[in-house]
Amino acid sequence: MTFDERYRAIDSRDTRFDGQFVTAVRSTGIYCRPSCPARTPKASNVTFYPTSAAAHEAGYRACKRCLPEAAPGSPQWNLRGDIAGRAMRLIADGVVEREGVPALARRLGYSPRHLTRLLTTELGAGPLALSRAHRAQTARMLLVGTDLSAADVAFSAGFASVRQFNDTIREVFGMPPLELRARRRVERGGARVLARASAPSGAGVPEADALAAPFAGLTAIDLTLPHRGPLDAAGLFAWMGARAVSGAEYATASSFARTLRLPGGPAWFELRHDELDAAGTGRVRLHARLAHLADLSTLVTRARRLFDLDADPIAIDDALSQHPELSASVADLPGIRVPGAADPHEMLIRAMVGQQITVVAARTALTALTAALGEEVVCLDGTGVTATKLFPTMAAIAERGHEVLRGPAARIRAITGAAAALADGSLVLTPGDDAADQRAALLAMPGIGPWTADYVRMRVLGDPDAFLPGDVAVRAGAAALGLPSEPRALTDWAVRTAPWRSYLTAHLWRAVPPRPAPRRRAAANLTVDSETKVTS
Repeated sequence: MTFDERYRAIDSRDTRFDGQFVTAVRSTGIYCRPSCPARTPKASNVTFYPTSAAAHEAGYRACKRCLPEAAPGSPQWNLRGDIAGRAMRLIADGVVEREGVPALARRLGYSPRHLTRLLTTELGAGPLALSRAHRAQTARMLLVGTDLSAADVAFSAGFASVRQFNDTIREVFGMPPLELRARRRVERGGARVLARASAPSGAGVPEADALAAPFAGLTAIDLTLPHRGPLDAAGLFAWMGARAVSGAEYATASSFARTLRLPGGPAWFELRHDELDAAGTGRVRLHARLAHLADLSTLVTRARRLFDLDADPIAIDDALSQHPELSASVADLPGIRVPGAADPHEMLIRAMVGQQITVVAARTALTALTAALGEEVVCLDGTGVTATKLFPTMAAIAERGHEVLRGPAARIRAITGAAAALADGSLVLTPGDDAADQRAALLAMPGIGPWTADYVRMRVLGDPDAFLPGDVAVRAGAAALGLPSEPRALTDWAVRTAPWRSYLTAHLWRAVPPRPAPRRRAAANLTVDSETKVTS
């Protein structure tokens, strides 16, 4: 965007651009999100920065009125596959806090000094400054979302000392931590306090209760996750529900819950969509129970990625609706999202298990795998010992997957071989991978073809421009919308929707005609789900 385009956005207070850049005002020394309700500053006093960290480095502090740190993340980090985009995805996942800048640089294939130079040139801040802004955002979430002491917040957010925490919060937000906490009830897009060990919002549903019970004694947090524009929440929950692995996941028409293995220990979280607000968009609520609060920022990042909450649905819908064949589908499904992945390694196994079988069959196989090999999560919750399951580790699948999985021996060897490669590090799969390198590495593995590699790229990297022309459901949906259904012709047509072919794929999946109820016949004559490959 040019300076004039950005200035028009802040003059109109356009919420679509929140999180995509910040506006720094020299006369006040503060920076704001584009939709800040304050009076529009003179253009001569304005400087635009791509990240809040860049504004921090330039000496500005966050606006107390619009709280730019609470804005949705930028969709650029999925749209872009360059070093800056990959680095931002890894920083958001907490890599710098856990492993440091040298580890981040190694993952990206650069020296720490060269990476710092690249990010400073591109984003106005180096990895340390970007991570510092990330820690400040985590601290803000904890201050407004829990009753933890300031010292506990400081160390949970990754600060080395309480003094460093106090100085950073004061510098970034222009107020001390306790004053920031006092404003939590009026925070825009913020959180409400939830006591420790409170009941899950899905209470009363036996499956949801069983899934959350082991975490009842852990710290509970309830946050609002901001997003842009419309959200096809019903479609997301339906997708998750059809693929929910019993014991590790639970979904209803308005919620999705699951267990998750995080660096600090196991966690449980639930995503729920509130009723529509005054703007007609509704709010996504995250209810979480954590073994270690330092995992909060990682959990939030993964939950946002799972529901594609950093997408720009208005830009996507505007682009796709330009094609007459898609206009009706876009009008019927505004704000469609492409589900992401909470765990990249798990995502690959789920995709491989689901190759060329029905959604129901894949769910059954994954449930059996989790029941047999998944780690039990045990916790004393005051009423006794309860347990639930985590999705199996890659080491467990590599060692014992052949005992549980059913099907052709070659396919079982491929799945256990991929799990072994992930477990020993010979295959690396992260949200910060280079797309071409990730695809090549996956295709080099036995039993992984183009469909699986591109599907994983779509789900793990959040690549908005992946396409699956060989997918049976994609072809069925294309035929239903009057598009070519033959893979090569469909691929040629889909080029015109770049860079949003992942969202085109989502529309084609949703366009698959409902399957007629099967007639009664002999047990040997089984019906086959039309969506024979998309299972994870």
